[in-house]
Amino acid sequence: MKRGKKYQESAKLVDRTVLYDAKDAIQLVQKAASAKFNETVELHIRTNCDGRHADQQIRGAVVLPNGTGKTVRVLVFAKGDRVDQALAAGADYAGGEELIPKIQNEGWLDFDAVVATPDMMGVVGRLGRILGPKGLMPNPKAGTVTMDVATAVKQIKAGKIEYRLDKANIIHVPLGKVSFTEDQLSENFSAVMDAIIKARPAAVKGQFLRSVTLASTRGPGVKLNVGKLLNN
Repeated sequence: MKRGKKYQESAKLVDRTVLYDAKDAIQLVQKAASAKFNETVELHIRTNCDGRHADQQIRGAVVLPNGTGKTVRVLVFAKGDRVDQALAAGADYAGGEELIPKIQNEGWLDFDAVVATPDMMGVVGRLGRILGPKGLMPNPKAGTVTMDVATAVKQIKAGKIEYRLDKANIIHVPLGKVSFTEDQLSENFSAVMDAIIKARPAAVKGQFLRSVTLASTRGPGVKLNVGKLLNN
């Protein structure tokens, strides 16, 4: 894959033979970000899991101490008072079955996260083919299927992110923006790594983390020293 001149210049800053400490990696990622927009800092964790086995799946959520730097639009499926509670907590949209055709027939997807009360999951299940591939389907493990919709909305707005294995057994999560301070990104990084290390499935044998890489949206990847991360 041919890379642009800016990327090639940025890539020169990164020594591919070195496994960096988290602090140095964050500094490099910020320095190497060259796009005109405020790039997202992304964390990519390659695990030793085999997601084809249920006992090796990883899925959960963590609140980033300093948020994601992005305004998240939240849709809540609920009934009665809980619709009002969701809106009062900051949900952008809240309602019930009447929202289904809008998504199914009109292709409405102006939201970044979906929360649902358990009694609405039968209805929301009809949207599985649309929401599932986009990672928007509510899930109890991620705290997005709950009767406490107000807390769920507030946490998402405050910077709660989901993590899960993809088909290649890699976890991809945003850590914030390159405009964040180094300390803000470090705190977010620590929160995510702590959560994922604790989420290690008991069935996984050998080294849990194969590689950990930080990168900005358009920047080169910076590999971290996995051994140090696990020993901290």
